[in-house]
Amino acid sequence: MAEFSLDLNEEQRDLRDWVHGFAAEVVRPAAAEWDAREETPWPVIQEAAKVGLYGFEFLATCWADPTGLSLPIASEELFWGDAGIGLSIFGTALAVAGIYGAGTPDQLVEWVPQCFGDVDSPAVAAFCTTEPEAGSDVGSMRTRAVYDEATDEWVLNGQKAYATNGGIAGVHVVTASVEPELGSRGQAAFVVPPGTPGLNATRKLRKLGLRASHTADVFLDDVRVPGRCLLGGKDALDERLARARSGQRASGQAAMRTFELSRPTVGAQALGVARAAYEYALDYAKDRVQFGRPIIENQAVAFALADMKMEIDAARLLVWRASWMGRNNRPFTAGEGSMSKLKAGEVAVSVTDRAVQLLGGAGFLRDHPVERWYRDAKIYTIFEGTSEIQRLVISRAISGMQIR
Repeated sequence: MAEFSLDLNEEQRDLRDWVHGFAAEVVRPAAAEWDAREETPWPVIQEAAKVGLYGFEFLATCWADPTGLSLPIASEELFWGDAGIGLSIFGTALAVAGIYGAGTPDQLVEWVPQCFGDVDSPAVAAFCTTEPEAGSDVGSMRTRAVYDEATDEWVLNGQKAYATNGGIAGVHVVTASVEPELGSRGQAAFVVPPGTPGLNATRKLRKLGLRASHTADVFLDDVRVPGRCLLGGKDALDERLARARSGQRASGQAAMRTFELSRPTVGAQALGVARAAYEYALDYAKDRVQFGRPIIENQAVAFALADMKMEIDAARLLVWRASWMGRNNRPFTAGEGSMSKLKAGEVAVSVTDRAVQLLGGAGFLRDHPVERWYRDAKIYTIFEGTSEIQRLVISRAISGMQIR
């Protein structure tokens, strides 16, 4: 019988310690400043590129791990440092995942290096799918892509909302409807190259948390991209659309494939935020003296910390399971990917809330980082599928019914 173990191998331990060191030495000292400035931390991104933490080679190494655990491990450690800076560094990975999931080998070679730029002049990329009237309801997407056969170009028109790195990105990966009557099955993903006319992001969004990560609405006004920018190519799209028209079951669509790849990793990001808050609250409770003794000696405080630790570890197991299943092509028959993101996101919210409460008045002040982690945590119950959407995915999977 094969041996079962949850021990990390040597490479995974080295990865964890390396990313943790970068988070502790580079990210955390800069976190409060960039949160207050609400600007993209380009110097930190450049440092990440210099050490090899920012670039496709790093992602490819993580994706090659047969256990699927390397990227969640790295994500947890980096976001333990700071979620806003972490998303500035890892936000490009979502666009890369979109190219990787739907693109041809030639498209990977052409576009992925442009997503990152180089060490001396790093770039970022954006994955644009959410719309003002089509957030979780991706089937209602209004952005249109029309093929111009005379020029072999696609013409994109529409608006995308809440795009990480929107406007400041070199490469934008944009999902659009090719045949609206087919709903989500009539959609495709396109690369919009750097400097393409007609793509604008004039309104940077001001947020509750993740303030060091740039978010903007993206407007597409007669954006023309060459035919080679259709991810997967036109022949594959035509074949997929023909199957959809005939009523055959589709294997998926562009936006959802990317989310399926990313949900456990997003859960790992939430774990990093939760763990940071738990560790800080634990140290505070050991040091804070009230009524002649450390407050951790009060059962109410000790039990709260015990629950925080338990919930973090439980969520991590769900994240690791889903990551392993995804890497090894095991189907999510019970919505395991959504389970991991749902649990980790809600744990991040509850743990950071308890951390603020345990610090009392001090937790409400910017003198302590728990207030920033509290603000950052909330997004993990919202983006890349709200908690409600995750529950919908899980309930449909376990029931086999089209629950609405």
